[in-house]
Amino acid sequence: MKKYLIILLLSPLFIFAQKKASKEMAEIQKFQKELNAEYLNPKETPLRGDNFTNFKEHPFFPADLKYRVTAKFVKTENPQPFDLPTSSGKTKSYREYGKATFELEGKPYTLTLYQSLDLIKQEKYKDYLFLPFRDATNEIDTYGGGKYMDLKIPKGNTIVLDFNQSYQPYCAYNAYDYNCPVVPEENRLPVEIKAGVMYQDIYHH
Repeated sequence: MKKYLIILLLSPLFIFAQKKASKEMAEIQKFQKELNAEYLNPKETPLRGDNFTNFKEHPFFPADLKYRVTAKFVKTENPQPFDLPTSSGKTKSYREYGKATFELEGKPYTLTLYQSLDLIKQEKYKDYLFLPFRDATNEIDTYGGGKYMDLKIPKGNTIVLDFNQSYQPYCAYNAYDYNCPVVPEENRLPVEIKAGVMYQDIYHH
């Protein structure tokens, strides 16, 4: 009887967890579909020439909710504007917005989130945050220069980082037309993040 009651009590929790996981996986699939559509759209794609003609879809790591983490978020007080170096040797203006601390496989990590001082002038980007990072997959399964993630300003003291929705900068596909921010040293993770877009180094030959 006790065993039966425990099963009854746990069943709603199990169903809720399944629904939540399904929703999160659906968000990842939506991200992948939209990113592929962007690169297939001649008006939006960074690809040129044969790279555009031959493109079918991005290779992705298998979606893994281990890489969707809820991080503790601490907003930076009185951040000062600074110039972030870019792939072309120029700079772009940013400011630090806050830090996100999370655990992955039992170990703590912290990443810094930024705001583009140019983008926040536009209404649709005023609440956007920029998270560039590097990890141990770079130059193996992902672009050597690191990856990016787009986020929005959280309402509380936590923020969800879904590395399944991380992507390569445009410069990974077209170094001639694009000028991409270089990942700051403080955002280098000493661990493999096998999530998001993978990379095939076929674009600069």
